[in-house]
Amino acid sequence: MSEEKLRLGGMALRNGLLVHGPTHWAAAVRTKDGEVKVASGRKPTFGGAFDRIPGLRGVARLGEAFAVIPLVKRALPEARLPMQDARTLGAMAGAAAAGRALRRTGPRTLARETGVALISLAPAVLALRQGDLASWHGVEHKAIAAYEQDGDTADAQKEHDRCGSNLVAPMLAATAAGSVAVRKVGLRGPAAEGAVALGSLAVAVELFGWSERHADTALAKALRRPGYEIQRLVGTREPTDEQIEVGQAALAEILRREAGAE
Repeated sequence: MSEEKLRLGGMALRNGLLVHGPTHWAAAVRTKDGEVKVASGRKPTFGGAFDRIPGLRGVARLGEAFAVIPLVKRALPEARLPMQDARTLGAMAGAAAAGRALRRTGPRTLARETGVALISLAPAVLALRQGDLASWHGVEHKAIAAYEQDGDTADAQKEHDRCGSNLVAPMLAATAAGSVAVRKVGLRGPAAEGAVALGSLAVAVELFGWSERHADTALAKALRRPGYEIQRLVGTREPTDEQIEVGQAALAEILRREAGAE
């Protein structure tokens, strides 16, 4: 990607695409009657207070991205979020119960905590395998890649190096190791679990950033490989022309808003 290109991120919706740039967000959805609706606005920001603090800077950026979601729902009520589905919510409750049950079978070993972490992935896999969410995830990657490479959306790859799936493997590994470590030093309860979750996310985001800055190294390629395989096998599908149209509408809107900001 050339330096003059904006750094864009995104999130697949169940009926469209959310894209966010440096200062704004834009979303486009296809309504039940077939209409493409678009909305956009300014992104919340934490003021760059954590930009120079490893660990916190990535978590802060993710926090800003998630803070966009209620703004999208307010401006575009037709937007359906990835987990906005009864079966997926049921799977989340079931995965939580299964994880607790597995932990009650014995001490917190690395193998057992790895199993709990893998169980926690079940709701996300279910969400991607049912309906069109994986296709909209493909739209997200293809639209952003086409912009970055000055290509055609339909011809772009559905896998992308900056996909959040690259966070999965390091976050699961850090969560399993962290859960075992806090128990060994005698820490228990929600505060300890929350610290492990936050720390694991921070580690994963830092590794994500390092692998992007050193993209041509063997280690960076190895770190990205699990995420790529998740995208290829589970996370994305080739979208239809109608879905690509919605993705292009979201992309055009974010570029319009960011151009105005400049």
